[in-house]
Amino acid sequence: MSADTPESDTKLNEEQAREQLIDLAADIYDQFERGDIPQMSLPTRTKSNIVFDEDSGVWVYGDRTSTRSANSVRGARKLLKAAYTVEFLAQQLDEDRSSTLRELYYLSESWDSEDAGFSDQDESNQLIEDLEIVSGVTREDFHMRPEESGATLMGPLELREQTRRGERDIHCQEDVGEGGYQIPNNPDTIEFLDHDIDFVLCVETGGMRDRLVENGFDTEYNCLVVHLKGQPARATRRITKRLHDELDLPVVVFTDGDPWSYRIFGSVAYGSIKSAHLSEYLATPEAEYVGIRPQDIVDYDLPTDPLADSDVNALESELEDPRFQTDFWEEQIELQLDIGKKAEQQALASQGLDFVTDEYLPTRLGEMGVL
Repeated sequence: MSADTPESDTKLNEEQAREQLIDLAADIYDQFERGDIPQMSLPTRTKSNIVFDEDSGVWVYGDRTSTRSANSVRGARKLLKAAYTVEFLAQQLDEDRSSTLRELYYLSESWDSEDAGFSDQDESNQLIEDLEIVSGVTREDFHMRPEESGATLMGPLELREQTRRGERDIHCQEDVGEGGYQIPNNPDTIEFLDHDIDFVLCVETGGMRDRLVENGFDTEYNCLVVHLKGQPARATRRITKRLHDELDLPVVVFTDGDPWSYRIFGSVAYGSIKSAHLSEYLATPEAEYVGIRPQDIVDYDLPTDPLADSDVNALESELEDPRFQTDFWEEQIELQLDIGKKAEQQALASQGLDFVTDEYLPTRLGEMGVL
């Protein structure tokens, strides 16, 4: 096996991850040995310290930093939890094991220091994110997994997957059932072998994903359908970015017509505030929106629901969001506030079950130059 295969790359990442973890622990030890109060510095993780980088087109952390210091009881406990977590992660990598974020929370209850245990899962999740930031290594390379996301691919893509039973070559149409190929926790272990894909279509809902597959949209248009399963998991965003960057494929995002779904598009294209430290690893700024727009509600007289107060507030917030400060988005959001309505993807079924695949998507994608 050559040195640039996914398996060898994965092993390199694991070794790097372990080294970075040990370096963090060693730095705390060195501070103790010098007689310094141990501390760990990282970017301030507040909304006010998240900035939209115009050059890269993604969310990133600003210049402000905060310090986890042992000069207070609270700070000392945070460093203690970090030290215990580093030890656990390093041992996990040594044993080539993995665990979920939820398991880490429960495992901490068995640690020999009561103060090292986490009070809730939000605290353990945040610590893992802190370790990602200060080490420059992703949690996937720490062998940390979220709970099952279930997001899938369906389309003319052949890939090679690394499993505990060795390599496995899979065609994401011919070798899978109607449910498609399930995206693994760490998509960087996948090797793209061959494809006949013309574009990638990221779909918010399972119902619409199933409609596209049942109608053969992936086959007729050489399309890779990526089921986002609502707000997309990191693995989903990562494989989407890889498909764009490595295979030079257009990416379009098909969602419901409401402010929360526009943010789903935003997370695919520009990254999210929560994962700003990984935006350049996860976000695909070239992605385009093909989802239900307020103009569709008017043009197709779609079945709708009225905007709730929370929808109105979210839309008004998006007008101030750098990700949506374009002529297209400002026009559509203002129209939606004016008509006071929102619509789901599956509202297109009011025009017939085949309308979305025979008329709506081909027309829209043709106007965009994707087809």
